[in-house]
Amino acid sequence: MKQKQTFHFYGAVAATGLLSFTGVLIETAMNVTFPTLIGEFGISTTAVQWVTTICLLAISIIAPLSSYLNRSFSARALFLAANLLFLGGAVLDCFSPGFAALLLGRVLQGVGTGLALPLMFYMILTKSPLEIRGRMMGFGTLTTSIAPAIGPTYGGMLAHLLNWRSIFVFILPILVGSLLLGLHSIPKTEQPKREPLHGAAIAFLAVFFTCFLTAFTAKGLLTAVWLLAGLAAGALFLRANRRHSLLGLAPLRNRSFTLLMVSFLLYQALLLGNSFVLPNVLQIAGGLNASAAGLFMFPGAMLGAVLAPVSGWVLDRLGAKKPILIGLAVAAGGMVLLALLLHTAQVALLVAAHCIFMTGLGLSYSNLMTCSLARLPQAQLSDGNAVLNTLQQFIGAMGTATSAFVISLFQQSGGYRSGTMLGGQTMLGIFACLLLVSFLCSFLGLHLPGTSAAREPQEPQN
Repeated sequence: MKQKQTFHFYGAVAATGLLSFTGVLIETAMNVTFPTLIGEFGISTTAVQWVTTICLLAISIIAPLSSYLNRSFSARALFLAANLLFLGGAVLDCFSPGFAALLLGRVLQGVGTGLALPLMFYMILTKSPLEIRGRMMGFGTLTTSIAPAIGPTYGGMLAHLLNWRSIFVFILPILVGSLLLGLHSIPKTEQPKREPLHGAAIAFLAVFFTCFLTAFTAKGLLTAVWLLAGLAAGALFLRANRRHSLLGLAPLRNRSFTLLMVSFLLYQALLLGNSFVLPNVLQIAGGLNASAAGLFMFPGAMLGAVLAPVSGWVLDRLGAKKPILIGLAVAAGGMVLLALLLHTAQVALLVAAHCIFMTGLGLSYSNLMTCSLARLPQAQLSDGNAVLNTLQQFIGAMGTATSAFVISLFQQSGGYRSGTMLGGQTMLGIFACLLLVSFLCSFLGLHLPGTSAAREPQEPQN
């Protein structure tokens, strides 16, 4: 008699975590190669940003399906699909003959990441013992907070030492290792009863996201046309969603959750936008090579990585308000310094300013996600998580697309080099303003009463 395979929790989380981390890492790893890609493929700044944006777009379209997929397919089937799609996209990009093939590979990577990330969190929430669940969730959120900051360092070093295609070559062993570990750790189970998928809602949501992002690469009246098409698709999605409930929107009625979510999403937009702006400005206007531009991001990324787990401990000891609000204030100060110092091209000063920004991010980013979901009742946690994950990826794509659009405008009016610098300064100033708005949203959200769905730390009593 064939022995039933055992579910190995740590191995399963490690396998999906490796895949998720690699997916989020590769989102921004290509940012430092954009000047090279512009020259190699003869494309514009607004066109090249699709290398990052299309990956984020694919994740944001897949994320709302996570609840349906978990109910309709086994964890092993979802993991296999995620890994093989990602592996296929990476191989395609290793040998892509043109820009269109490169984008297709990025779409496959985005779909694979969009499957892997929710699966990792689903297994943590449903399989982990209660006493370690908080730590495991901290491990999970580390992939979305730190990997985008490390990506430019990884991509820059390989692009400079070898070429941009090696960025995909070097992740292949990680993907194969993840696949083998997952096959060993996630057992075969009986296939769940397949639920019907109502495709209209997901189709309208995909059109809505795509139209809004495309509007930033269009010119003149075409921008308005794309925006209007996006609004129409959004209205049709809301109508279809009311009938079939692809994405539960009830959590948005909770003002505390919504304010904290907006604060978190603003953070996500500037985090991804910043990963686009700084490496490109430092290369095009500052004269750094891809490796140096990537290494510029590394000290701050390491600070954020160290502080991410520490911030959870601070949250447990001091409550939510202090680490989140102090972190946002520190991050805003670092962003203001980056905007003011960018034109000096003094790398040491810019690294210090970036470290200040990442220190603030490390204190507040993952805590914002934790506290926003903790404001929801237990029955709305799944819907709240789906809404948050969907919008997180889309707003990250918007941050990248907006940054590329603004810099492109300045390049057209002020020249390629000087326009890049002025556009970069402008975007960093906008990011600083977004952080102030994020601070205000967090302040209001943390002071509103909310339903505690989990063990959200309470403020210590004097």
